This record gives sequence, C-alpha cells and structure tokens, in this order.
Amino acid sequence: MSATSDFSHPALLLIDLQEGFFEDPALALARQDLAARCNQLAVAARASGYPVISVRTVHKEDKSTWTLKMLEDDQGYLFEGTEQAAYLAELELDGAIEVVKRRDSAFWDTELKDLLLQHRASSLVLAGVSSETCISATAADAFAANLPVAVATDATASADPDFEGTTLEFMRKQHRQKLKTTLEIITDWKHEKELECH
Repeated sequence: MSATSDFSHPALLLIDLQEGFFEDPALALARQDLAARCNQLAVAARASGYPVISVRTVHKEDKSTWTLKMLEDDQGYLFEGTEQAAYLAELELDGAIEVVKRRDSAFWDTELKDLLLQHRASSLVLAGVSSETCISATAADAFAANLPVAVATDATASADPDFEGTTLEFMRKQHRQKLKTTLEIITDWKHEKELECH
C-alpha cells in the first residue's frame, strides 16, 4: 500500500456544516442531500470505531478573530451564539468531537492535530463546505502533516461548481488525495473492519 493510500486509522472531519453557509442559494439546494450523506458517514465512522470531528467556524463580534477580508470589508459573520454559527438542524452529531476554528483550515490555531494524535488517527476523510476554501485548506495542511486524505465528493459542496472541480482535481494530482463517494468510503471502512476480524 502506498503512503497516500493508507487509511487504516482514519478520522472523519465534518467541516462548516452551519446555517450561515447554507444561506447561499446554491448551497441551500444541496443542503438536504449533503446533510444526509454526512450523517451516513458519521454513523458508519462510529460503527467502525473511528472518531467523528465536527469543525465549526465561529467569530467574535469585537473583530479580534476576523480574517483580513472581514476586516477590509468591515463585515463579520458566524458570531458566537447566533443562528448563523449553529450546526444544521438535521445533522446527527451524537458523540462527535467539536473543533472551533477561526480560519479556513481546521488545523490553524486549533487543537485538531493533538486530537488526531490522542485518537491515533493517521488519515482523514473530509466532508462539508466549501470544497475550494475550507475543505482544500484543511486538506493542504493535512498533506503538510503527512496525513493521507480522502474527500467524500458527494458529501461536499460549493457555490461555484467550476472552481470546486478545479480544486478537487488539483488536490488529486498535486497531493495525491483520494476523491471518493460516500458509498465507496463506507464500503472501504466495512472491508477494513472485516480484515481486522480475520
């Protein structure tokens, strides 16, 4: 097995599945299917004994956590305690570990790397939004940390499908990250568990 294909100890990262992001019309259309597939992945991960980590972007109203773009536009969002920052109501996150982030990457100034070490996770499966921003930034930092990545392509979404396609292809070619469907990932997990039992 090649180094980029070793998914024997994965963690599932569900990224930015929050009300505020799904105010975008294109993401609103994808919401129901996306949430359902993320729920399927979470159920399968828990059944296989893999950690489920739910990553959420939250900012402070005092601008202390704002990005350069937010400061330049003088417009913040996803503030603590607001409906925008809340998880999608239809998500089933029982037992999930929460990571709160302030930037696109789930690794930037968070406890994610320590959590992965604590749970002995040495690879990642990514799902959520948006493919060309927070998914790709997290995947790039995972590559830098020598963590193989698989992206659940039908459990991710973007408001810009063309940019999404270009980004996913870049991840596949440059970082050798895997692009798989939810069904393929769940099947892989079941197969892995069957091998452990024999």
